[in-house]
Amino acid sequence: MRHRSLLVITTAVTAGALTLSACGSRDDSAGGGGGGGGKQTVVIGLDAPLTGDLSALGQGIKNSAELAVKTANKNNEVDGVTFKLQALDDAAQAATGQQNATKFIADDKVLGAVGPLNSDVGQSMQKVFADANMVQVSPANTNPELTQGKDWQSGKKARLYDTYFRTSTTDAIQGPYAAKYMYEEEGLKSVFVIDDKKTYGAGLAGTFAAEFKKLGGKVVGSDHINPEDRDFSSVASKVAKSKADFVYYGGEYPAGAPLASQIKNAGAKIPTVGGDALFSGEYIKLAKKNAEGDFASSVGAPLDTLDTAKEFMKNYKAEGYENTWEAYGGYAYDSAWAIIQAVKAVAEKNDGKLPTDAKDARKQVSEAMQSVKFSGVTGEVGFDEYGDTTNRQLSLYQVTDGAHKPVNSGEYEG
Repeated sequence: MRHRSLLVITTAVTAGALTLSACGSRDDSAGGGGGGGGKQTVVIGLDAPLTGDLSALGQGIKNSAELAVKTANKNNEVDGVTFKLQALDDAAQAATGQQNATKFIADDKVLGAVGPLNSDVGQSMQKVFADANMVQVSPANTNPELTQGKDWQSGKKARLYDTYFRTSTTDAIQGPYAAKYMYEEEGLKSVFVIDDKKTYGAGLAGTFAAEFKKLGGKVVGSDHINPEDRDFSSVASKVAKSKADFVYYGGEYPAGAPLASQIKNAGAKIPTVGGDALFSGEYIKLAKKNAEGDFASSVGAPLDTLDTAKEFMKNYKAEGYENTWEAYGGYAYDSAWAIIQAVKAVAEKNDGKLPTDAKDARKQVSEAMQSVKFSGVTGEVGFDEYGDTTNRQLSLYQVTDGAHKPVNSGEYEG
């Protein structure tokens, strides 16, 4: 049975200390107000690219989830429970992510997992977690198919896994949001569309192109690239000859930045527009001056405009993390906090104790997630019948004077 009570909290971020012990074991040495006194310890797994080209995003996800765990322990968020974060590196590889999911479920200490970053990695992990009835909450997967099935565009939506949730909105909204802004606000009527053939990139480019054409825009050319390449001179030449008003790229910044730079160097002094995987300081570092004028959409509102995010940003900085929270930090914090709230619901339902059987505990936590609601770093957090976030807020940023500056924010209404 699902736990139906609504969990409404205000996110207040305070630094604490992580504790290390086994699920259900006694820990008398825990710091940060989170251990001792015979507390049960719950482990939250985290999967993200902690090394490699996308590690800036992955480290921001890890640090932010860690901060949520520290906060829960410091504030004694769940009476009688101490939380620990266990982070594994997927290097943005689907096979590695699947292996990590298998490692998490093999450990009875783990009752839920945050991540991953990449939609194709998320696809590889879903069934592993579902077979173990363990909840997974991604802060960054945006491909609609993960929650609504492969026929979602035809209106035949079908939830694939009841254990999968996400705090970021989907490309079904993100792509059209950018298309509408570029066509109506920027007045650009022709586009060259490029994607990296991956789950995230191809899906995002597809939703963008469909909406742009629906609005009356013209796709004057399209192509695909290998995301491992860094020489895009051939594609850049095609773009220059197309006379497109701008480029839309479905993919991530390691390839997107040199692609955009080479397009400008080929003579097409036009902006490159992309999704949340281009919304990173690393994009600007890689493209340098050629990043100027480029656009990136991102899920949610700019954090510095949200009262609920102020404590998060202050305390993240106070932790002295080497990497910033990047595009997904707030969503990673909220993903971890959602798992913490689901654990809290289960404990409250069972007279303050979690089930001693790991399978039973995982199942109850996963079921409780459907009813979790709270005021999080990124705004109001909750999930619809597909496991998608109910927060449809999006923002668009343009690189100006070497930094991403917000130019538009709001809910997309298609």
